[in-house]
Amino acid sequence: MDFDVQEIMRHFFRLLRFTASNAIRITLLLAAGAVHAADRPNIVFILADDLAWSDLACYGHPFHETPNLDRLAAQGMRFTQAYAPAPICSASRVAILTGKTPARLGFEFVTKDKAGTQPIKDTPLKAPPFTLNLPLEEVTMAEALAPAGYATGFYGKWHVSQHHGGYLGWSPTHGPLQQGFAEGSSDFGSHPYAYRNEKDLKDREVEDGTFPEDTLTDQAIDFLRRHRDERFFLDLCEYYVHDPIHSRCTWLIEKYRAKLPKGSLPIRADYAAMVETLDHNVGRILHELDALHLTNDTLVVFMADNGGHPDYTTNAPLRGSKWNLYEGGIRVPFIVRWPGHVKPGVVSDTVVTGCDLFPTFCEVADAHPPEAERDGVSLLPAFATPGLELVRSQPLVWHFPYYHPEKNFHARRSEIGVGDFETSQTRPHSALRIGDEKLLLFEEDGSVELYRLSDDLGEQQELSNREADVAERLRERLLDYLQSVDARHALPRHP
Repeated sequence: MDFDVQEIMRHFFRLLRFTASNAIRITLLLAAGAVHAADRPNIVFILADDLAWSDLACYGHPFHETPNLDRLAAQGMRFTQAYAPAPICSASRVAILTGKTPARLGFEFVTKDKAGTQPIKDTPLKAPPFTLNLPLEEVTMAEALAPAGYATGFYGKWHVSQHHGGYLGWSPTHGPLQQGFAEGSSDFGSHPYAYRNEKDLKDREVEDGTFPEDTLTDQAIDFLRRHRDERFFLDLCEYYVHDPIHSRCTWLIEKYRAKLPKGSLPIRADYAAMVETLDHNVGRILHELDALHLTNDTLVVFMADNGGHPDYTTNAPLRGSKWNLYEGGIRVPFIVRWPGHVKPGVVSDTVVTGCDLFPTFCEVADAHPPEAERDGVSLLPAFATPGLELVRSQPLVWHFPYYHPEKNFHARRSEIGVGDFETSQTRPHSALRIGDEKLLLFEEDGSVELYRLSDDLGEQQELSNREADVAERLRERLLDYLQSVDARHALPRHP
């Protein structure tokens, strides 16, 4: 029997729905050594809260000391162009958990205690109603990994469902234990949130050179010990460095007071103490992996959920902060360590986003969740080839159809600056990035701003008038995506 080899190959690639970009991707993976089922790693994902892109020493901070995260970066890959899916907590977290953008999920703001809309008045537009819960039908990372044989644990800040029994309390119907995680704890650990349950804790200073006992980290470590002989997925969502800003480490505060530049806000020393405490807690997890001889078998990913809070830290040289879609609101630290698969000490400028973690974790775990429209791509090619431009079927998109702050909005300054320690007005807007070009679209008047990030990291040179054709092309791509996912928008107020 004669065989037409070319025809067979055409059918083969058509059957597997390979595109040219997929073929390139497979070639890269084969060159790097594909992940076989027997080589599946444990996965430890650590998500920091409100940590600025420039807050870590390994990202260039002039006086913060973060030796454990610096060590993680030295042993792995540090990404300089990594993005949170949103400039605010809940929206970013649902996107990371599901691999879908907040626009696609219709979950673009923070969850609230009850249904409603923003109380801000006298604005041209009215933001969409609050989304209270991540729907149970959405497949999370844990729901994808558990059927692949992974023990799953969630420890810390959930914040993608209505608060239960107090601020950040896990919902009994929509908490992590209802969305694929087999065990976990919402313990506040040593974060100032814990003061609410133990009033005198705030005044208990710790001895010089020591850190407060952190029961959340203790429980995460216990999870590692109990599952050391299994494949596991630990999702550790830190409460640090979210406000309230306070440290029981007087010795740390005094150390950083001596380091502050002249004219600095005193609270920056307290904030720096929290950053170093976060680093210490992460270090305990890393040291435990070493002690259990699991380091070489574990993929560790560290990132932040959004940009830094402008009242306490600077996102400079980036413009903006938490709550807005300038780079300071969405560009975050992102560090990956996976011995044998990620070369140590590498700095990568590959553009990545938190939505990419879902497909990445599924691929390394040989997990096969139900097919769905998702917005991330696997990062394995970028692990193998630092600086590689990932092939995406759609551009990176952010969507924030809300106003902020919700209290005293009109008293805030309208200009969003660079490192100005100001919580400015944020108005409904969206953003898109393709290559080095980034466009922001403002819903109130339809105006746009265009920046070329390779030449203008601080987004100071607005190009939409000079390059109107580029701005229009990006605007159309942004609107096409938002329409394709049936994104919600802020709408004109009724008379």
